[in-house]
Amino acid sequence: MSTAPPGASRLVLHEHRFFDSDAAVRRSAFELYEQTRDLPLVCPHGHVDPALLAENGSFPEPAALLILPDHYIFRMLHSRGVPLEALGIPTRDGAPVEGNPRRIWQLFAEHYYLFRGTPTGAWLDHEMSEVFGVQWQLTGGTAQRIYDELDAKLRSDEFRPRALYDRFNIEVLVTTDRATDSLEHHRTIRNSDWSGRVLPTFRPDALFRIASPQWSAELAELARAQGVDLLDYHAFREALRARRRYFQEMGGTSTDHAVVVPRTGWLPAAEVQHVFERAVRGDATADDQDRFEAHMLMEMAGMSIDDGLVMQLHAGALRNHDRVLFDRFGPDKGGDIPVATEFTRNLQPLLNAFGNDARLTLVLFTLDEATYARELAPLAGHYPAVTLGPPWWFHDSIEGMRRFRERTTETAGIYNTAGFNDDTRAFCSIPARHDLARRMDANFLGGLVARHVIGMPDAREMARALAYDLPRQTYKLATVPDTMQPRGGAL
Repeated sequence: MSTAPPGASRLVLHEHRFFDSDAAVRRSAFELYEQTRDLPLVCPHGHVDPALLAENGSFPEPAALLILPDHYIFRMLHSRGVPLEALGIPTRDGAPVEGNPRRIWQLFAEHYYLFRGTPTGAWLDHEMSEVFGVQWQLTGGTAQRIYDELDAKLRSDEFRPRALYDRFNIEVLVTTDRATDSLEHHRTIRNSDWSGRVLPTFRPDALFRIASPQWSAELAELARAQGVDLLDYHAFREALRARRRYFQEMGGTSTDHAVVVPRTGWLPAAEVQHVFERAVRGDATADDQDRFEAHMLMEMAGMSIDDGLVMQLHAGALRNHDRVLFDRFGPDKGGDIPVATEFTRNLQPLLNAFGNDARLTLVLFTLDEATYARELAPLAGHYPAVTLGPPWWFHDSIEGMRRFRERTTETAGIYNTAGFNDDTRAFCSIPARHDLARRMDANFLGGLVARHVIGMPDAREMARALAYDLPRQTYKLATVPDTMQPRGGAL
């Protein structure tokens, strides 16, 4: 596309993008970023479908690749009145939706201006320029020419998933998988002649939601996976323990748990059995589920001490807030909204039981920024087991990353944080998300250097730790370099 389309503007990514306007900060930030920009990408938590890399087929056409899987995109378009049907999002009842990918792409391009100043816009511009080599800004006028360019590239071997994995310099990619998943795609990857590392994560949430209409089916699937009857709580717990072992055999190093409220606390043995029996009969109440989930987080922490799996806890998302959208299109369609979250009291039972045991790594994530300085940083700055996950979802953004570092570093330092993870389903956005995080962390550290809080040698070590060493260490994905100083001294 050397000839400019009529009225088109060049897509130019400034080398100092996202850095502070102050010259001293910008100079230090750019120096730190230059040191980290080419480090391998460690992706310890995300939602890429492992089938993508197991099958290694060509990506679909551009709309199916970049629009349909990305709720960041269609939630914004929905907010401006664009029907999800017009974007080709499948309905639960199979009602007709737009099936022409060029029309979907054209509609997206005509609304691309909505993403100005957002992290989605920053990621998409990076993808267009750095991944696909697009030279012109995406608009209604350039939409079809850019579609043709992307479509041609996606048909080539250089843009197959494994080739892009290698080109992106990904060292390890971790997926998120249901506790009952066979992990067949992970097995295919392990048995192939490809050297990429793709590891599973054990996510048992559906098995803890005992008041859900889907719970009995989830329990039956767990029973089939283990080949046992699950008629009592003890058998259920041992089946979970066995599934954790299976995930570890397949290379997994972590678990993942999502809750609205991070309640924790033991139920007496007789009571948890009674609750489980009510669930099996289909009589579990919402209160039963709340208490059961709180109990199972305690169980998961105890099991992590036994088997070494890192425990991730994502709290504070009210899922499927838009019931109209949920009923028509199902979950994960942009209708999940943050709520105020309390950690100090809710986590006290778990942390009193396990928080001082260095064998546990509990990575906490939140959507409630008000808790950063008041609760999360003090918890991580005290308990050996607690590590802070990076800004997640609504806050994995330019300003969100800055606020996170500003509000947690003085109390927790950076070595009580997990570095960065991209937490994405959109495979081609991975390098863009890491690049943005590395720039923002370099900018934060550059500000400390400019104010003489730290010197440049320390800043260099900290920049590398945030970009690369900390996620490897936190998630037990590699031997920690000798230069790291993890909590408690040398390993």
